[in-house]
Amino acid sequence: MDPSSRLSRLRRRVARASRAEIHAAWRRADIRPGTVFYEAFSGNGILCNPEAIFRYLLHHPDFQHLQHIWALENPDDSAIPSEYRDHPRVRLINRQSTNYSRHLATAEFLVNNATFPPEFSKRPGQTYINTWHGTPLKKMGYAIPDGAVGTRNIIRNFVAADYLLSSSQFMSEQMYALDYRLRNIFEGRILEEGLPRTDRQFEAGAREEARHRLIEAGIDLPEKLILYAPTWRGESFYEPSDSSAEVADVLEVLNSASADDWGAIAKVHQVVFDVSKGSLALRDRLVPNEIPTNLVLAATDLLVTDYSSIFMDFTTLDRPIVFFLPDQDSYEGSRGLYVSPSELPGTRTHDFSELAGTIARSTSTASNVDDDFAESRRNWAETYAPYDDGAVTGRVVDAIFRSDSTARELDISDDGRERLLIYLGTMKPNGITTSALNMLASIDHARFDVSVYYLFTSKPDQARNIAAIDPHVRHFPRIGGMSGSKITHARRDRLQRRGLRESASGDEGIPLARLFTDEWTRCFGDSQFDYIVDFSGYGPLWDFILLQGPAQSRSVWLHNDMHADARREVHGKQHLFRKLHSVFTTYRFFDNLVSVSKELARVNSTNLSEYAPQESFTYAHNTIDYRHILRRAQEPMEQGSEPNEWRWRPNRPGEKTFVAVGRLSTEKNHERLIRAFGKVHAKDAQTRLIIIGTGPLAEHLDQLTKDLGLIDVVELAGFQPNPYPAMAGADCFVLSSDHEGQPMVILEALVLGLPVVSTDFSSSASAMPEGTGLIVPRSMDGVESGLAAFLAGEVPNPPFDPVAYNQRAVAEFYQAIGAAPDPT
Repeated sequence: MDPSSRLSRLRRRVARASRAEIHAAWRRADIRPGTVFYEAFSGNGILCNPEAIFRYLLHHPDFQHLQHIWALENPDDSAIPSEYRDHPRVRLINRQSTNYSRHLATAEFLVNNATFPPEFSKRPGQTYINTWHGTPLKKMGYAIPDGAVGTRNIIRNFVAADYLLSSSQFMSEQMYALDYRLRNIFEGRILEEGLPRTDRQFEAGAREEARHRLIEAGIDLPEKLILYAPTWRGESFYEPSDSSAEVADVLEVLNSASADDWGAIAKVHQVVFDVSKGSLALRDRLVPNEIPTNLVLAATDLLVTDYSSIFMDFTTLDRPIVFFLPDQDSYEGSRGLYVSPSELPGTRTHDFSELAGTIARSTSTASNVDDDFAESRRNWAETYAPYDDGAVTGRVVDAIFRSDSTARELDISDDGRERLLIYLGTMKPNGITTSALNMLASIDHARFDVSVYYLFTSKPDQARNIAAIDPHVRHFPRIGGMSGSKITHARRDRLQRRGLRESASGDEGIPLARLFTDEWTRCFGDSQFDYIVDFSGYGPLWDFILLQGPAQSRSVWLHNDMHADARREVHGKQHLFRKLHSVFTTYRFFDNLVSVSKELARVNSTNLSEYAPQESFTYAHNTIDYRHILRRAQEPMEQGSEPNEWRWRPNRPGEKTFVAVGRLSTEKNHERLIRAFGKVHAKDAQTRLIIIGTGPLAEHLDQLTKDLGLIDVVELAGFQPNPYPAMAGADCFVLSSDHEGQPMVILEALVLGLPVVSTDFSSSASAMPEGTGLIVPRSMDGVESGLAAFLAGEVPNPPFDPVAYNQRAVAEFYQAIGAAPDPT
C-alpha cells in the first residue's frame, strides 16, 4: 500500500473513531424535554408526514414551547422556505454532521417517515413516531423476495417505535401486522387516523399556493395540469438509480398528446430527485423536492402514475387517474402487488401508443374528462384512505402530544402465541446451523411466535442458509455496531477474553450492563419475549447481550463436550479456550444449559460443575429435516468444472464406497480414518473412501493420501452445498471423531438408509437409536475393525423412523427451554 493510501485509510479510521466517541458521549447526556427531531426520506427535505406534523406544532398556540430540529442532507439549500430557516424555534442540521448524533440521542420526540440509521437506538425518555410514507400498492416486507433480510433496518425501527401511523385497516393489518411481522411483537400503538401529509391537499387556497410555488420554481404551468409521478425503483435509498431519461420520454408523450390548455410536469421520488434535477430534458418540468407532494396534488387535474402510493392519496380528491404500466408483468412477477392491476381505479396503459391515446381522449375538452372510474375511485378512497379528510394531523397530534385516548388504533401486541427468540450464530455451513434450521422447521408455529437473531452477511454460503430459515420465522439480522466509547469497548474486549468474575451475581452483576442493554434495545427495540435461546453457544458477546433481554426463561445450547472443545488444539494452539471460558462464566445467569443428548448433559454437568448448579443442565436432541434430505438426495450431484475439482461417480460393479462428511479439523480425526481405510483397502481393492468437507487440515490430508499411495481411492471432495446425492450413492457412513455433541450427519445418514460406523466418544451411544449402527474404539485398529465389519455384513441397520424421532426431539426442546409440554 502506497503512503497516500495508508494516510487516507488512517484518516477514515480516525474519522470513524471520532464519530463513535461523539455518538457515545451524547448518549450519556440528558434528554431535552420539548425538543422534536425530524427526518424524512433520509434527509432529502422537509417533506411528507413529518412536515405536516412539524407545521401543525410550529404554528399551533398550544405548542409554542417546542423546539424543532430537522436533519437534512443539505441544510443550506436556498430553496428551503425562509419561514423555517429564520424561525427562532427551528434548527436545520446536516445529517452527516456530529450534530445529528447529538439531537438523535437527546431529543424528546423523534419523527421519521422511513428509518433512522443502523446505529440508532431509542433511549429511555424518548418517544419515537414512525409515520411511514404512504399506503402501499406494491408488496412490502416479507411479501417480497428476500424481504426478511432486505427490510432488516425497517423492522428494527418499527419495533423501536412508540407510534406507527396508518391510513386504513388495510395498511395496519396487511403492511404492519402481516408483512412486516409486527403482530405479537409490536408494543407501541398503531394510530389508524390517516396520513397527516394529505391534509395539505384539502387546505383552502392549496391549489393557488401550489401553482404559485411551482411558477416561482421556474415551471411554466398550463391551465390544466397533468402530473406524472412514477414510483421509485431501487434497492437502497442511499444508492438511487437515475431514471431521468425514461421520465423525460413519458413527459414528451403526455405533452404531445394532451389538448392545448393541458400540460405535464413530473414529480419523482424524493430519493432520486438529486440525480434527476441535472437532466436537461427535465429542465423546467421537474417538481422540486421542497414543494410538498400533496400540495402539488391540490393543483393536479389528472394524475399519471404506475405503482406509486401517491395515487392512494389522490383518490380522495376524486379526479382522474391514468396508470402507465409498461413493465406490468415483470414488476408483478418480481416485486408483486397487493391488488390486481385490473382493479386499479383508472385507465391502464402499457405502451406509449396506448398512453397517448388515453391522454388525448381525457383532455379533449375541459368538461369531457373521462370519468368512467368515478365510482371505483370513491370505493378505493373508502377502503384505503377513509380517514384522509383534511384533519388528520390534528387527530394524530392529539393522540401523541395531548395523550388523547379516543384515537382509532389497532392493538397487535398479543395474538396468544408464546414469543421465542433464538440466536443462531454466523449461519456458516456447519452442524450447528443445520441443527438450527431443522429445529426451526419442527417448532409448532401456531403455538410459538419465533424470532431469530444472527449476524447479517451477504456471503453466498451464509446467505443460502439464511434463505433456508422456515418462512414462519421473524428475522432480526444484526446490522450496525454497538455504541460506546473506545475505552468502554476496550473494557468489553477484556471482558470477552477473561469472562465474568466469580463474585458477579444476578443480571446487574454483569459489568458494562448498560452497554449490553443499549445493544439489546438497538437490535430489538421494545420487543418482549417469553423465552430467549442462544442456540450457537460459542460467543460470549451474544450471551452478554441476550442476558439483558426480558424473558421468563433463558437457555444456552451446549453442542459438544464443551470442556474438551475448549482445550481442542489446532496447529498446536487452543483457539477456543479463552472464548469458551468466557462463555462458561455466563452459565450461572442462564436458567437452562441444554446439551444435545442425555449422555452429553451428564458429561457437561460433571466437567462444568464449577460454573453452574447441576439442576441447570438438561438436554434436547436435535431434530432432523428428513423431507429436505430425501428431496435433495434425488437432485443431480453438482459437478466441478475445473480440471482439479472433485467429480462424483457411481460405484463400479462390486465396489463398496465409504463416505464421511465433516469439517477437516483435528477433532474429526480424518487422518485416523484414512490410515484405517488404507489397511482395509489393502485387503479388499474393491473399496473407496469419499470425504466431504473442508477445513484447516485439507492440505495435510491431501498430502497424506499421496504419501500412503491412496490418491486414487481416497477422494477429498471439499465442501459440497448438497452432499446428499453422494451420501445416498455410498454404501456405509463412517464417523471417526474424537468428540462430538450430537452429530447431525449420523441422523442424515440414517434417513438415507446408510449403515453407520462411529468411534466411541462421550455422546456416541445416544447419537443413534438402540440397536442401530456399530460403535468402535477411538483408535486406528478400532476404525479398521468397523470398516471390515461392514464389508462382512455385521453392521446393524434397522429402519429409522424420522417422524417419531422428531416428535420426541421437539418435546425435549420445549421442556428444555422451560415451556410447558405440548398439550397435544
